Amino acid sequence: MRVTGRDRPGITAGLLRILDEAGAAVEDMEQIVLHGRLNLGLEVIVPGGRDLLKELLLFGWEHEIEIGFEVAEEPVEARPLGHVVTIVGERLGPDALGMVADAVAAGGANIERIARLARYPVWSYELLVSGGDPTEIRTSLLTAGAAHRGVEVAVQAEGLSRRAQRLVVIDVDSTLIQDEVIDMVAEAAGVGEEVAVLTERAMAGELDYEASLRQRVRLLAGTDASVLERVAERVRLTPGAATFIRTLQRLGFATAAVSGGFLEVVEPLRRRLGIDHAHANSLEVVDGRLTGELVGEVVDRAGKARLLERIAVDEGVPLEQVVAIGDGANDVDMLAVAGLGIAFNARPVVKEAADATLSVPYLDAVLFLLGVRREEIEAADATSGNS
Repeated sequence: MRVTGRDRPGITAGLLRILDEAGAAVEDMEQIVLHGRLNLGLEVIVPGGRDLLKELLLFGWEHEIEIGFEVAEEPVEARPLGHVVTIVGERLGPDALGMVADAVAAGGANIERIARLARYPVWSYELLVSGGDPTEIRTSLLTAGAAHRGVEVAVQAEGLSRRAQRLVVIDVDSTLIQDEVIDMVAEAAGVGEEVAVLTERAMAGELDYEASLRQRVRLLAGTDASVLERVAERVRLTPGAATFIRTLQRLGFATAAVSGGFLEVVEPLRRRLGIDHAHANSLEVVDGRLTGELVGEVVDRAGKARLLERIAVDEGVPLEQVVAIGDGANDVDMLAVAGLGIAFNARPVVKEAADATLSVPYLDAVLFLLGVRREEIEAADATSGNS
């Protein structure tokens, strides 16, 4: 049955009442209301000898709705689990949506359902896709997304693990915050340009991270350690960062900040946002000044992945239920270990290694990849008084 017309209370209830009184069985049912218009589909097994057409058509006439029928000899088989395709962009028009539909068809798959997730701060839609070859679908979609400027496409397998991702591990510099902390410290120490060049090359994967970090830290030798407090006060959160962490907490997710930067700046951020775990490098301080050396184990590319695994064990979360977010080459191993690795405004080397990419300036857009709708975020904020 296909039911369409102006939506009003009691339509679905009335139809189901007629079916119940006739002894019919409902095998499947989906409904959506778009701009006040009802679109309802039902798969119904009608008992032998009972003609429901007149009753249903009379109901439709009385309530000004259209009811169409299609007779099938056998019930439609339940569809197997497919994939969830999430589209994110500053503005998603028919060109971008059509590109995704074409890519799905090219992979031999079919779009089962489309739902809008957000219109602010970016637009986002979620598509449930079935059939086709998973590898071909992913390749087709990611290729199409990369060729369409301003549109991000993420593909994830549908299933319990997607709904149960309960640990989010996030990089700090240029991800959770807009700044590169070591560059800010270096600027205060008078070696800003020299350090910034090394930072950029390290994040692009051109230099060994630990070696370049130690080289940059040595340039800070003799700097008054109080500069770290001033930098911690000056760092700028990425737009949407507070909303992102706050929403994860409401969902019951554990959160962790894992940084190749400095704990002296990351720890205040952890306290400010209420993040559960924070790990970063520690600078050696003697007589109130930086010595140019690090203390303890270095948090580098491999170290970030090890920390993610350790935190997941501590939280009792399987790796397939972990989300990792980062932008630099030192995040690649961490993204690979996680069940879902997201490259956020990342360098090309990171995008190539990630499961999904986001190149928008809002960190809370990551929530859409987790299936969270903007209206849900705003409703929760309104209830608690947050903005």
